[in-house]
Amino acid sequence: MAKNVVLEPVIALCIFRLLVSTVNAFAPSAWSKAHATFYGGSDASGTMGTIPCKKSGGVRFTINGRDYFELVLISNVGGAGSIQSVSIKGSQTNWMTMSRNWGANWQSSSYLNGQSLSFMVTATDGESRIFQDIVPSNWAFGQTFSSLVQF
Repeated sequence: MAKNVVLEPVIALCIFRLLVSTVNAFAPSAWSKAHATFYGGSDASGTMGTIPCKKSGGVRFTINGRDYFELVLISNVGGAGSIQSVSIKGSQTNWMTMSRNWGANWQSSSYLNGQSLSFMVTATDGESRIFQDIVPSNWAFGQTFSSLVQF
């Protein structure tokens, strides 16, 4: 009789786990299945293609940071849709290469307050655009400036 007392809770636990796993197998998952889309390659080679990104309006520059740190978010980029490199030029400086901070944010560690700003942006397809004096000399952190130029 002592053996049955010990085995009953173990058997009950096993049955409970089996029931729970069966129910969860049919529950909708929070994860969605991933899939890839292939362009071209009618011979089923899986050749990937690119589709130019058309954007309405020009490229936008949002200036954040503080004094010796300009953090510039560059958005609404058409063409390739992604940026390879960025340079910044103050009205009193030469062109300086910016470094990617995170995502579409680019940073400069120069004191550029009170200067109009220009940007040279190169997209990942190699196309470059210069946004001359897109930011006026009276700019402030937190402002966004839109250009008429697009990729």
